[in-house]
Amino acid sequence: MYIISNALKNIKRNRGRNILLGIIILALIVASVTALMINQVSSSVINDYKGRFGSEVTISANIDKVREEAMSNSTDGKIRVAIPTIPAEQYIAFGDSDYLKESYYSASIGLRVPELESVDESLGGGTGNKMMMGGPGMTSEIPEYYTKLTTPNITEFDQGYRQLTDGEMPNGENEAIISRDFAELNNLSIGDIIKAESELNPEDRESDAGDYPISYELKIVGIYDDITEEYGSGQQQNAYTNRRNEILSNFGTIIAKMQDDYRGIQVGATYYLNSPEDIDGFTEELGEKGLSDLFDVKTDMDSYNQIVGPVEGLSSVSSTFLIIVLIFGGISIAVISSIAIRERKYEIGVLRAMGMKKSTVSFSLWLEVFLITAVCVVIGILGGTMLAQPIADMLLQQQIEAVQAATQNTQMQGMMMVGGMNNTVVEEPLSHLDVVLNMATLFKISMIALLLTTVSAVSSMLKIVKYEPIKILMERN
Repeated sequence: MYIISNALKNIKRNRGRNILLGIIILALIVASVTALMINQVSSSVINDYKGRFGSEVTISANIDKVREEAMSNSTDGKIRVAIPTIPAEQYIAFGDSDYLKESYYSASIGLRVPELESVDESLGGGTGNKMMMGGPGMTSEIPEYYTKLTTPNITEFDQGYRQLTDGEMPNGENEAIISRDFAELNNLSIGDIIKAESELNPEDRESDAGDYPISYELKIVGIYDDITEEYGSGQQQNAYTNRRNEILSNFGTIIAKMQDDYRGIQVGATYYLNSPEDIDGFTEELGEKGLSDLFDVKTDMDSYNQIVGPVEGLSSVSSTFLIIVLIFGGISIAVISSIAIRERKYEIGVLRAMGMKKSTVSFSLWLEVFLITAVCVVIGILGGTMLAQPIADMLLQQQIEAVQAATQNTQMQGMMMVGGMNNTVVEEPLSHLDVVLNMATLFKISMIALLLTTVSAVSSMLKIVKYEPIKILMERN
């Protein structure tokens, strides 16, 4: 009890020096609270955005390489350029990777449904991506399709452009859902069967093999409302391109009709890396799994940086600021404490001559700094909490402007990444950061306060242990 009361008296007795020490500690605490709050929140946002956004991978054919291969394989001087495709089995194999956060597979094929009517059927059908190619002497017509069997675009359902109002999503084999317009036009309901037909084309365009007919029997398990645009911008308008005629099923059901050496089912995949830095490892892995050298593997760094980049920059700035503050603050406190001990050597000598142990004297000095620091922590937390939000907004805006400038420079230099079929950033770039004080930040502030107190006490202890009481009193005389 004596040590505590003596520490309080010493704080009051040496108020001038202790006020200076308190101001330095308070400034350190305020700066630490501000930096830690910003860093803690930005780290949480980074992890959350990485978990939801990832980094989209695009696998696309390199036209230059495809053209060079066609020229090297030509024997009659004619160049036949055929865009290479990736088999569905490879798409699925590529998705089994530790580098990926998640994978989405898509498939589609044009259909004819003879027993049913399509929306805008009077406008005729469409050919889709089919090309009827025969060998010498063979002629065939390009078929028309009035509906499309495709996998759902989950983003459209998540954003409310399409909404399942009856039934469930098509998860089982040969299950499908249809739009309400298509259902009402044909008086269809859940449980009905849709019989559709199509055909696959031979891979070899010069082959004598004919088309391979396929058929689907799809059970309706759900009906959805559709408020998407019926036709895409600049798209030819017919029954095939009208989105109300789309029959949505699962990936497995659509590709179940695939045949070796035949094409016609359009297959694709969208992969999301755990981090953009994984692109080199993922590219190497795809090569080992059989991806042709004719394909380029890229990641959309621009979109990723627009969303995650500003927060990562903010986190880095706050961490660097905190380290600098603690280093210079610790040095300042150590210097002030060392000077204070010089002035109080006689007091320490008297206490030691009275029989007080070095450890007790050291603890008394530590307690003085601790009490000052405790008051500064309370005030500093309040001050840092008020300053954290406006400082975070200012720093975040600077980071956003820096990322936007870097992205614009990249685009001007012709290095803009070209995305694949689903290259749309769903997440909006972060423009505001809600900075709040949580228990983790409070714990770190407590540890920093304890560290500052210890730094001050250690610098004092190093002075105390050098002198014996008699020597201190003799120097005073």
